[in-house]
Amino acid sequence: MEIAVVGPSEFTLGFQLAGVSEFHNPEGEEETVQTFRDLLSNKAIGIVVVDSAIFASLPERLRERASASITPTVLGIGVEEDNSLRETIRKAIGVDLWK
Repeated sequence: MEIAVVGPSEFTLGFQLAGVSEFHNPEGEEETVQTFRDLLSNKAIGIVVVDSAIFASLPERLRERASASITPTVLGIGVEEDNSLRETIRKAIGVDLWK
């Protein structure tokens, strides 16, 4: 299973340097939505790392579908504090590691 990264080029650059070859720099809302739909239906992708600002801008239904997805697991990370990673870990292992 592969790791895919979605975000602006500044966000994906570090992942590219670490060897991740599946990255997407969508321009605009329509391209972002289509990228997510494609990634969620791609069986070769195991983890999708996304800039939390882009994840928050997705339409609510697609964001809920991505949050509930087990394969691929969608992780939103960014500079602002975000509880989506915390919730993903809690759902995956059943324990809140921050407590």
